[in-house]
Amino acid sequence: MLLQVLVSGIAMGFIYSLVGYEFTLIWNAASLINFAHDKFIMISAYIFAGTFVIGLGTNPIVAVIITLIIMGVFGALVAVGIFNPLRNMPSDLYAVTGTLLLARILAELTRLIWGPVPFTIQNFITGVVHIGGIVIPQINIAIIVVSVVFLIFLQLLFKKTKIGKAMRCVSQDKTASSLMGINVQRYIIFTIALSTMICTVIGILIIPTFMVTTDMGSMIGLKGFAASVVGGFGILPGNIVGGMTVGILENLSILVLPAIYKDVVAFVLLILFLLIRPNGILGKRKD
Repeated sequence: MLLQVLVSGIAMGFIYSLVGYEFTLIWNAASLINFAHDKFIMISAYIFAGTFVIGLGTNPIVAVIITLIIMGVFGALVAVGIFNPLRNMPSDLYAVTGTLLLARILAELTRLIWGPVPFTIQNFITGVVHIGGIVIPQINIAIIVVSVVFLIFLQLLFKKTKIGKAMRCVSQDKTASSLMGINVQRYIIFTIALSTMICTVIGILIIPTFMVTTDMGSMIGLKGFAASVVGGFGILPGNIVGGMTVGILENLSILVLPAIYKDVVAFVLLILFLLIRPNGILGKRKD
């Protein structure tokens, strides 16, 4: 039982880590928090499942690729039309209001296009794997494998490629980056498009667990934000540490507490870290 709970916690920890990555990328690139990211997760699932797999009968692998491309373009358009203008506004209130309104628009469009009734994809990453006496759902294995591959890809992108190095420069100092000949707005657009594709990966992976609903990304998004703060907000490796911490602890909690309290764990951790260590596990204390 303990090992099964740990595997489940690690799987959800990776999901929270990816959400934290999405938060951190946009924060570092544009100094904004994307309050519409849970709707990006939601609409990705609807496009993948509702339009392509169920609606058009597309092969799931092909549907994943097409959905990633569509959401990448969508993220670039959002960056041009919303994020870049908002980051130059005199108050952060404009950015908060803009992303919240975007979230409501996406939710209503989804309800009008696909309807309010939840659905899922039959036989999509279902079944279990028996390892000794441990029974592991295949979806947990898929989440862990895909998340690890995606996180390795992101690390290689940031460390080994010219685009990734330019993104890191923009996140550290936009003025200096501009003086060095880097097109800051272009790399902000690329960063937000990449973060939207991360939301797409999350939306597809959680379909077997949460089904496709208009609020499927709400709790995931909140816990991902909590994980980002726990690990160290704005620090990319901190998202992995925070995601694992939240994912494992909330799953271990069902061994000592009623399962109904499981969702509370992430927010209790968030409050404790804000009070005791606001810089997170990997964050450095600033004078």
